[in-house]
Amino acid sequence: MLQVKDTLRSTVNLTFDGRVIKAYHGPDAQTRFDHEVRVLRLLEERGCGFVPRLLEADPKLLRIVTTNCGARVERIDDARLIEVFAELEAYGVQHDDINIRNITYRQSDGRFCLIDFEFATILPTPA
Repeated sequence: MLQVKDTLRSTVNLTFDGRVIKAYHGPDAQTRFDHEVRVLRLLEERGCGFVPRLLEADPKLLRIVTTNCGARVERIDDARLIEVFAELEAYGVQHDDINIRNITYRQSDGRFCLIDFEFATILPTPA
């Protein structure tokens, strides 16, 4: 297993079989865990294909397991960065952390993907 992130809020590991394991800790860990699980389930239900798919959610360990959406992106132009995040809104979610660290590139289909939905906003459903 390869550790790819270790901060005050979470630790993220990449398994050799391609899964991503994210453990929440620090301030509001339970709330952030619950919210990210809710957002990922909603995005899957709505058919969003450029975000990780939730495979497991363990509320006791505050840990999720997701599919891998590719490698972290090191460079992207500002217009494309904004475009990728804007695409998400068609699925009723606003990411709220528009930053290159939340974009990956999935080589299998040449697709930019989004990760890390702890602080995303679920948009109101149009009437």
